[in-house]
Amino acid sequence: MYYGWKPYVSVAERRKKAEREVTKLLKKGHTTAPVVLQGRTLARTFWGKAWCDNLEAYSDYANRLPRGRTYVRNGSVVDLQVSGGEVSALVSGSSLYKVSVKVSPIQQANWRAICKDCAGSIDSLVELLQGRLSKAVMERVCQHKTGLFPAPAEIKLACSCPDWASMCKHIAAVLYGIGARLDEQPALLFKLRAVNEAELIATAAQGRTLATKAPKPAKVLDDDLSALFGLDIELGATPEPKPRRSAKRPTQRPTKKLMQTSSKAAKKVTTKVRVADPPAVKVKRRAASSSKRTKAGSNR
Repeated sequence: MYYGWKPYVSVAERRKKAEREVTKLLKKGHTTAPVVLQGRTLARTFWGKAWCDNLEAYSDYANRLPRGRTYVRNGSVVDLQVSGGEVSALVSGSSLYKVSVKVSPIQQANWRAICKDCAGSIDSLVELLQGRLSKAVMERVCQHKTGLFPAPAEIKLACSCPDWASMCKHIAAVLYGIGARLDEQPALLFKLRAVNEAELIATAAQGRTLATKAPKPAKVLDDDLSALFGLDIELGATPEPKPRRSAKRPTQRPTKKLMQTSSKAAKKVTTKVRVADPPAVKVKRRAASSSKRTKAGSNR
């Protein structure tokens, strides 16, 4: 010890010691949730960045925050749990320190004002949690003292380290760790402030006009197909039905040439029919022929 302070411990030694402590906790049945950053970036999403920006905007935290950023980047926050309006964490330093951060619930008057001001500007819960909000909504939600983020007076801090300051580097590391955790679970912010994020969406639905006529079913179907398949569907155009083919062939009128050909063929086919003579006629013809032969003989 030197004036009550423990000697400096390197980052590598702190990590090894933290791993040993975490292993002991796991054997006792305690599940840990360490804060793991991707690279050097503390927060990547809207809610994580907004939380960190809110911390750095208050002068009360200015002196201790830089050391906290170093600790959280080095992986010193080996466990961070959120339960209601309280955050419990374990930070690896010269020893393994316990940190507690309690956030007061937001005043109902402020919460109702936020819901009212954001009415009609948030379409879905997914849009809200992903931070895909308009500039006006973001400014209102992040507004100091009357916004969703807590002010220093609404946060109670405690750490088991010997530092006498109200915010030590271990607490600062945990506060930045909360911002990193909001990247993964943005709904935790509403849990910390003891409000339901769905109320924002419900208020937005109430703020819209109910006099709007519902579209026709056919148009709804066409719009859904257009959005689903990325096609431009023209409304009101009815395709013309194809003409049906008749089963019987149309009767063809005979042409002049065809009639002439038919008459010639009929003449070729026509034959003379000889009518048989009656018996009396046959006898007369025989008598005449015999008389002719008798005359011919007498003349010789």
